[in-house]
Amino acid sequence: MARYLIGRVLQALLVLWIAYTATFFLLSVLPGDGIMIKFESPEMGLSAAEIEAIRQYYHVDDPTLIQYLNAVIGTLQGDLGYSIQNAVPVRERLATAVPQTLSVAIPAFVLAVVLAGVFALLAGFARFAWLRRFIQSIPSLLVSLPSFWVGLLLIQVFSFQLGWVPMINPNPVQALVLPIITLAIPISAPLAQIFLRSLEDAQSRPFVQVVHAKGAGRWWVLSRHTAKNALLPTLTMAGLIFADILAGSVVVETVFGRPGIGRLMSDAVASQDLPVIQAVVIIAAALFVTVNLLVDLLYPILDPRLRRQWTATESRSLDTRQEVVA
Repeated sequence: MARYLIGRVLQALLVLWIAYTATFFLLSVLPGDGIMIKFESPEMGLSAAEIEAIRQYYHVDDPTLIQYLNAVIGTLQGDLGYSIQNAVPVRERLATAVPQTLSVAIPAFVLAVVLAGVFALLAGFARFAWLRRFIQSIPSLLVSLPSFWVGLLLIQVFSFQLGWVPMINPNPVQALVLPIITLAIPISAPLAQIFLRSLEDAQSRPFVQVVHAKGAGRWWVLSRHTAKNALLPTLTMAGLIFADILAGSVVVETVFGRPGIGRLMSDAVASQDLPVIQAVVIIAAALFVTVNLLVDLLYPILDPRLRRQWTATESRSLDTRQEVVA
């Protein structure tokens, strides 16, 4: 278990380094200059000496490799630099944006998992074939809906038509309801599809027929046997799809006017604000690898066979070391 954990942590660090490095060098070859875009504008009224001092501070004129090493060293020391766009520390911008995104992303992720489970259970307990097929077709419809269209539709219905959720001066809870639903609906669809297929596969296994033959009801078989077997591939998809939440937050935050990490990233790309882009990439990659690491750690809890396999592997390693010592 310890060896597995260390390996997964090292893999996570490798993913972070690759994401950071790839982002830096891809942005470095793009045409344009963030310093020129921001500070050499006539509206700023800066002199040539002031602009040159700013360029030296941001190491813009240094070779690309030197810029990269400076950026990596600063990141390892916790110094994310200053935003080119508004000349404030990147940490301050992240401190404002990240909680806004997480307050929507985490509840949306939980709601998506709940919706996927509801679709799977309704399809599993539907007595009529036509009803089961209808329920199974709903996720295919939801996955094809664009997030911006869902958000605008929810605003039109629940804000303008019904008046349940005000768009002007809402309280903190009201401001979260529609963004969470907008983000959760497209994400729940692939989860539901994977869960439904996994349940169908588990229900076709011979052991399910044996349990039914012993007199167990549908709910008993579903809750004690088939659901656990179907959760493993669903958890894998849940970990992978968490990246879609961060990508979808750009659209949701734009539609609902929320100052989250998605809008921060889009504004930084438009202005070539490299320090902000690098920081957002690190945050997004860290969240992604953390969620996937937690998913991997849940596997042995849901599948006892993995626990026995790890125990057997550790026992063999211990026996080998003892033989070498002897």
